[in-house]
Amino acid sequence: MKNTTRRIYEELIIKHPALFVCKEEILQVFEIAKQTYERGGKILVCGNGGSAADSEHIVGELMKNFKKCRKADEGLLSRLEDCEESKKLKEVLEGNLPAISLTSHISLTTAYSNDKEPSAVFAQQLSGLGNEGDTFIAISTSGNSLNCVYACLVAKAKGLKTVALTGEKDSRLSALSDVCVKVPETETYKIQEYHLPIYHALCAMLEEELFD
Repeated sequence: MKNTTRRIYEELIIKHPALFVCKEEILQVFEIAKQTYERGGKILVCGNGGSAADSEHIVGELMKNFKKCRKADEGLLSRLEDCEESKKLKEVLEGNLPAISLTSHISLTTAYSNDKEPSAVFAQQLSGLGNEGDTFIAISTSGNSLNCVYACLVAKAKGLKTVALTGEKDSRLSALSDVCVKVPETETYKIQEYHLPIYHALCAMLEEELFD
């Protein structure tokens, strides 16, 4: 890990000392995500309510510039057709870390929920989008959200690494996931207030580590 990457991690714990209890798990999540990207994989994220918004937020930080300017893939830029529009594209495209929020696909999720089973909708998406070597992140303040649990089961069956962000109580997701970051709170909004600086730090660490 770069010194600059470690500094981001250490600053998270300094600013939020209560997170000391889960600092090892946060570091494990970083290592899993880093290895996923180094292998050419992607991250898939889901959650409900405020955690659905967090899923979108994480993807937004990973798929474009966050704290630093990321150069777009040179191979991609070199293969763009030689035309006026490509000149503009070469100026504006940014480097990205592939990520998908499973909360975004309205037509798919509403159709599947109506026709089959609402609580299995994330599992259905993972069955089609997840590949061995990818990482699945479930965000659930209770750790027992059935749609996240179902998705975790499918992710494990397909060979994905599984991560959960929850509150401090033991839960179904803490039992199922490879790594569970259990923040030291039990009230929903207070749990979410800790989730945000954690995933901001993780996104910043990945960007720092994987982009010059």
